[in-house]
Amino acid sequence: MGPMLKLMPLAALLCSAALQAAEPPPLAYPTDLPPREAAVNAIRLAPQAKAAEAMLEAEGENRKRLEAGPYEWTARVGSQRRNVNGVNGAANERYREWSGGIERGIRLPGKAALDEQLGANGEAMAKVALGDTLHETSRSLLRYWFIWLRENEGAAQWQRQSESLARQRQVTARRVQLGDAPRLELMQAEAAAAQAQAALEQARLRRQVAEADLAARFPGLPQPRQVAPSEPLPLEEAEWREHLLEHNHELMLARAESEQARLVANRADAERMPDPTLGVHVGSDKGGEERIAGVSISIPFSGSLRSATARRDAAYASAAASREAATLARINAEVAALLANARAAYESWRRAEDAAQRIEQAAALMARAYQLGEAGITELLTAQRQANEARLAANQSRLDALESRYRVYLDGHGLWPVDGEHTEK
Repeated sequence: MGPMLKLMPLAALLCSAALQAAEPPPLAYPTDLPPREAAVNAIRLAPQAKAAEAMLEAEGENRKRLEAGPYEWTARVGSQRRNVNGVNGAANERYREWSGGIERGIRLPGKAALDEQLGANGEAMAKVALGDTLHETSRSLLRYWFIWLRENEGAAQWQRQSESLARQRQVTARRVQLGDAPRLELMQAEAAAAQAQAALEQARLRRQVAEADLAARFPGLPQPRQVAPSEPLPLEEAEWREHLLEHNHELMLARAESEQARLVANRADAERMPDPTLGVHVGSDKGGEERIAGVSISIPFSGSLRSATARRDAAYASAAASREAATLARINAEVAALLANARAAYESWRRAEDAAQRIEQAAALMARAYQLGEAGITELLTAQRQANEARLAANQSRLDALESRYRVYLDGHGLWPVDGEHTEK
């Protein structure tokens, strides 16, 4: 074996490894999303998904219809009575006569092949449309799940803030009791605690509304549970761009529609040559004295109707090709925006988290200063309010980054296997 032959398996292995390296890394299923099986079931049970499944079934029957062709056997039977007047005194003659035949249109071979392609492509297009519907439903589930998750995190943070201010009120009340602080400080602490409690009640109400909205849109989804959001991770944009374009249902659907329009145009052009109708017939005349057997063929004359139809469908095909090009340009822009948004959301969360931690540290120092009598209640409450606001903003940024990341995986078919894909467990 020559050196080059020995290197071929190694080259193949390296090529395979390079292809695998270009694929985005799989996603371990997050714990801050609904259970995978429950999510998939809720998506598939959505009315729009059921409608798309019915359309797929309809296109399957349409494929069979096109393969069978538009023509069927036609039977023709006739009966008549013939009266012959006698000449020169001869008696009149009466005869019973009958005729029968069958005929059928014959689809030319080229048209049959085009009809088969139309049926197969129509069914494939319905499969893509089903995948697109399931994908859009998945996007909707992800969006409304994160609406609830944001409200849930907001309520949890206000719960912590309310408890913290309630403890601060108790500490201040004790200091007032001991004569270490004026009555005004207690009034300020009580007002801050009351404001936090009111904000908590509003946050709980928003969470209930979001939960009810989620349940109404996805009835099969279990009631959301208390979850701890994961920590966002950065994405490698170079790994995702081509992957997202390859798995974009909308682009696949535009290509399938363009191909279908092209096939329809070819079929209309083929229809310029009309299909013939062949038939056989038999008959009996003069009471059986004459027997008739024959064949027939009829061919319509092609006119302006067929030509105009062909030109119209060719224009439709050109329009579909232009729509495909426009869809490709738009999807390219949307993919770039999706990846840019994920990157920006991750960086925004890092900065917001860093700011929140620094402000929380400052609030802790201010609390220590208040205990030592080096700061007043106004400065402490202001620091605590700023820390709470910073934490709320950081939590929202965290969820924005998570949703952006999961959206990328969802669009790349790596989150919920709703149309045949398999993801990592």
